[in-house]
Amino acid sequence: MSGHSKWATTKHKKAAADAKRSALFSKLSRNITVAARVGGDPNPDNNASLAAAVARARMVSMPNAKIKAAIDKAFGAGADAAVYEEVTYEGYGPAGVAVYVECLTDNRNRTAADVRSAFTHANGNLGTSGSVAFQFERKGTVAVEKIIKSEDKKVADRDNAVDEDEFMLVVADAGGDDYEDADNEWIVWCAYDQLNNVVKGLEAAGIEVKGSELTMVPTTPTSVSPADAKKVQRLMDRLEDLEDVQNVYSTMDLTDEVIAALEEE
Repeated sequence: MSGHSKWATTKHKKAAADAKRSALFSKLSRNITVAARVGGDPNPDNNASLAAAVARARMVSMPNAKIKAAIDKAFGAGADAAVYEEVTYEGYGPAGVAVYVECLTDNRNRTAADVRSAFTHANGNLGTSGSVAFQFERKGTVAVEKIIKSEDKKVADRDNAVDEDEFMLVVADAGGDDYEDADNEWIVWCAYDQLNNVVKGLEAAGIEVKGSELTMVPTTPTSVSPADAKKVQRLMDRLEDLEDVQNVYSTMDLTDEVIAALEEE
């Protein structure tokens, strides 16, 4: 999964900046509402998708009152009833990079037109259902505060500090599949349906969890040049700016060279 933890970190930083826009809260509210409705339970402890949606909202400091209102809307009636449906779009962007788009919408025609326009503008094209989904695997990710014991530290570690060997055992005991070093944090990877259990397991072991989310990981990343990487990122940014779009994933291989190019944008 080389490179993906760096991308997760980049996404988290971008999300924190985007939190200033009310549009982000609107998207997150919609995501929480649908996760609560589809999971059939307003309690995040019993609904993994809802737990991930709430965690994502809290990462960008979404008020608890808004989170509660979004959950309540899932079980409302009449004018308060949730009317959103989940729709996905698949296609190819610049350099043949596969792109998978997850949407929540109350108007399929509007959403389809907006997504198609974004692909066309980027000289890409929409595909049929299933045309690129097979190139991704659903996974859960947990961002963990990195606090490592070290004899060289001049400042005392926090009480829950661990060394990496201890952390590796905690991840395994919690049900995690793997973890990666992402500068100031660790990214723990797990099966998508085990995300809630892994978060609970890490927290029970005294590990500070910064956030968690469900994601799609490319099984065979597509190599691109720095110039093409910028074109792909512009397409993804354009899609993410659409009101109905929740998540955008691509198979673009995020090498150090590509990441450096994207940071220049």
